[in-house]
Amino acid sequence: MIEDTSLWASLPVPALLLDQDDLIVESNPAAESFLNLSAKSLVGKSLWEKVLIDAPLEAAFGRARDGRTPLFVNDVDVGSGERPPMQCNIQIAPHQGNDGLMIMMISPREIASRMTKSHNTGKAAKSAIGMAEMLAHEIKNPLAGITGAAQLLAMGLSVEDQELTDLIVEESRRIVKLLEQVEQFGNLRPPQLKSINIHDVLDRAKKSAAVGFGAHMLFVEDYDPSLPHVSGDADQLLQVFLNLLKNAAEASPVAGTVRLHSFYDPSLRVRRPDGTQARLPLQVEIIDDGPGLPAEIAGDVFEPFISGRENGTGLGLALVSKLIGGAGGWISVDSVPGRTVFRVSLPLAPQIAGES
Repeated sequence: MIEDTSLWASLPVPALLLDQDDLIVESNPAAESFLNLSAKSLVGKSLWEKVLIDAPLEAAFGRARDGRTPLFVNDVDVGSGERPPMQCNIQIAPHQGNDGLMIMMISPREIASRMTKSHNTGKAAKSAIGMAEMLAHEIKNPLAGITGAAQLLAMGLSVEDQELTDLIVEESRRIVKLLEQVEQFGNLRPPQLKSINIHDVLDRAKKSAAVGFGAHMLFVEDYDPSLPHVSGDADQLLQVFLNLLKNAAEASPVAGTVRLHSFYDPSLRVRRPDGTQARLPLQVEIIDDGPGLPAEIAGDVFEPFISGRENGTGLGLALVSKLIGGAGGWISVDSVPGRTVFRVSLPLAPQIAGES
């Protein structure tokens, strides 16, 4: 039986506990919701009568139970007499410490229908991010099942074997964090542009960095106190500068210096999509004394999935570029060994811009 009932009940994917005769011993709330059947109508009944699977799995399931081995089946239709079938992935694993008992997890998949719908409406993904965002949403479901299965298996394992299940859980959670970054990239809200003091935003970012990821760094302020207010979204700009400071801190594994430099430069203009020009006179530079960007990626660091760090996602600077562009600004980088400068150029607040 399931000893940790709270963990069993909190599993986000449908799960069933099965005995040696393929009878359902327990079902979690997600399974009851998915099958549209109550626990009372499931417990004690044959799996093959209550869960309709469009694949001949009885023999393979029997071999997995007899050999105490896991079984994975992808892309099969699963339903019940109370609901239409849905394409799913199925994971089956022995319940450690209870001979003969098996755990079945059902991970619904909707990616095929979503892709078809997007194509028919003329909105099919046109970039790697569009596809990655969709995949991220779908991958999180089976990952939750894998994590839950590993936690359940760990209950009856030795300390040595638990190290392996702990690794599965840890790596699954790391992947989920990456997927959440991808989803965040694709679901940014429109900026809420207001007149803000850019130094207030920089101070918030610096204080957060100094007590966290940048605790080993020296932060130096080099501000022009006479700068007028900027037009921007304070929360999104805070996210931008936190990303840039984090990059700078990670570029220097030992103590280094990061300089925050603000100044006014009326010469910078960019062309809008409608052909008109926009002035971006307010400049903020984040300058570090790290090793610099690898030459082979220096020109593409704002593209998704481009990273110069091992295990880097390549989404941080792409997100920064997207946020700055959404606010009508511009970002650039100049990097040589010992000095990397990320410059953010922003428009003035409307009332000030109109007076200039």
